[in-house]
Amino acid sequence: MKLIETNNQLVQQAKSVKPVWSGTNGKILNIQLRKGEEVAEHDADMEVLIIVRKGTVRFTVEGEPVSVTAETVLHMAPFEKHSLYAETDADVCVVQIAP
Repeated sequence: MKLIETNNQLVQQAKSVKPVWSGTNGKILNIQLRKGEEVAEHDADMEVLIIVRKGTVRFTVEGEPVSVTAETVLHMAPFEKHSLYAETDADVCVVQIAP
């Protein structure tokens, strides 16, 4: 067992994108954004699950906007182009799983 900490980084800095775990079949990132901050369009070569722990984040996936909250989980297939915009202060876990 390993407990992974994802401390609040927004007190000390603006946008924070940090890897918190990596294994042979995937990795987990923690993204923390202040309201109005963005992550530019990109893709990943893995399956991606977006789990919003706090706030609301608008993802644009292959040109289609969708708001993701703590009550939803977003799944993206490998190589789907996406960007994100923090509609509120937000804390997001990104789980990338090798196909």
